[in-house]
Amino acid sequence: MIKCLIIEDEFAASSHLTALLKKVQPDIEVLAILESIKDGMHWFNGHPEPDLIFSDIQIADGLSFSIFDSVRPRSPIIFTTAYDEYAIKAFKLNSIDYLLKPIDEESISFSLKKFREKNSGISSC
Repeated sequence: MIKCLIIEDEFAASSHLTALLKKVQPDIEVLAILESIKDGMHWFNGHPEPDLIFSDIQIADGLSFSIFDSVRPRSPIIFTTAYDEYAIKAFKLNSIDYLLKPIDEESISFSLKKFREKNSGISSC
């Protein structure tokens, strides 16, 4: 089972992403959906790291990069955003993919395949 975290402040986008993930990878577990930098900082300081992070870049109270600059998770990150201008900065982090919204099933499938290839030690993938 893959345990993932979603950082997304738009309910429609987080619901769409969750539905796609469940369709493509039925045994995925969404640990939490965080809607702000403040929520992200708090979550990472009180929980074990997830296997995978899906993160929008522009969220309610700033750029999600602020979370990752502060807590420095080791988990791979798949960025999900409507903006292509942050791609270079995203790949300086532990990013394995950069998906432009609207996200489709093919894109999620490809990203999860990359994740599984890089993290073959996780069972049931």
